[in-house]
Amino acid sequence: MKVHCYKFFFSLCLVAASFQTLQSQSMELPYQEIPESPDNYKAGNVLARMIDGLGYRYYWATEGLTEKDLAYQPSADGSSTYETLKHIYGLTNTLLNAHKEVPNVRTPNQAELDYQSLRKKTLENLWEARQLCVGKKAKQIAKLKIVFKRGESTNEFPYWNMLNGPLADAIYHTGQIVMMRRTTGNPINPKVNVFIGKTRD
Repeated sequence: MKVHCYKFFFSLCLVAASFQTLQSQSMELPYQEIPESPDNYKAGNVLARMIDGLGYRYYWATEGLTEKDLAYQPSADGSSTYETLKHIYGLTNTLLNAHKEVPNVRTPNQAELDYQSLRKKTLENLWEARQLCVGKKAKQIAKLKIVFKRGESTNEFPYWNMLNGPLADAIYHTGQIVMMRRTTGNPINPKVNVFIGKTRD
């Protein structure tokens, strides 16, 4: 009888520890809510706010996805939710690289990231990019370039292309995740308020 009690107690401790770890990981991720508004409308602040809007939407669109959600494809030739997460991660790499002034280089045979790692790295990319818009390391946005390097070939684009390209694309695909998880019966938290940028208690 004592052995069963010990086993039960040990199992209970493991479950509690796992829950606490997941909870702390979730709390450590940026964009559970949108930061306070800047006090002016300078270009860097406006851009940071756009990134904040994406970050908040992405945080809640990807919170609590299940294996069923990740595997879901709207059609036979459509991207799955997991593949969409990978694409958004790539878009945030492009965003961050522009602010760090490093080229985007395609890496063949890149290791697959699991859902939690993809989510964490994507949110961290967005947070770092927004910090580079407003912090001491902020550069003039007009001077930033998007650079793609493929072997010996290098292509440069003005930062304008970031707004209508990767940034808008990431918002678009985040909306797809919201739609796809609703289809699989796992809608986002109904208390999410993208207008206010906070989630009701």
